Amino acid sequence: MSNIPADANEHCPGPESAGAGKAAGCEGCPNQQICSTQASGPDPDLPLITQRLDQTHHKLLILSGKGGVGKSTFTAQLAFALSQTHEVGVVDIDVCGPSLPKIMGVEREDVHRSSNGWTPVFVSDSLSLMSIGFMLPDEDAAVIWRGPKKNGIIKQFLRDVDWPPLDFMLFDTPPGTSDEHL
Repeated sequence: MSNIPADANEHCPGPESAGAGKAAGCEGCPNQQICSTQASGPDPDLPLITQRLDQTHHKLLILSGKGGVGKSTFTAQLAFALSQTHEVGVVDIDVCGPSLPKIMGVEREDVHRSSNGWTPVFVSDSLSLMSIGFMLPDEDAAVIWRGPKKNGIIKQFLRDVDWPPLDFMLFDTPPGTSDEHL
């Protein structure tokens, strides 16, 4: 199987099998913890995420393999420009370095929860933003999360945020060396 990691044990059942991380062949494998905790089968939240994103006409992912090249600045400027004539939502998925609230001038705002989900912060009438930066106790608070925890908050932004109907949704990503892209 081509999906078996190169450093896996000889009798690896494969990371997508029902016995992943639990089978006898997994004992002592360096990937055992990862395989035993990853979800198997289709994500049950996918239909709801798809339904939420269906009201957005264009989804743009702003990414680069290197940090410090201006992805967040570009995302903010593109969002401001597009919002002059379109409805725009921005998702800050740079979980460990959420800079968009500050760049867009809304760093002291709060996210509100309703029966429909989280309400994004409105930068203007036609521009909304969701970021972990709104949920931190202060702007200097560190977020030191890895894999599943980061994926969980990104999934919540897609599943639980009550976005208005949008023409564009921009996703500001961290440097390509991080795992949010996965």
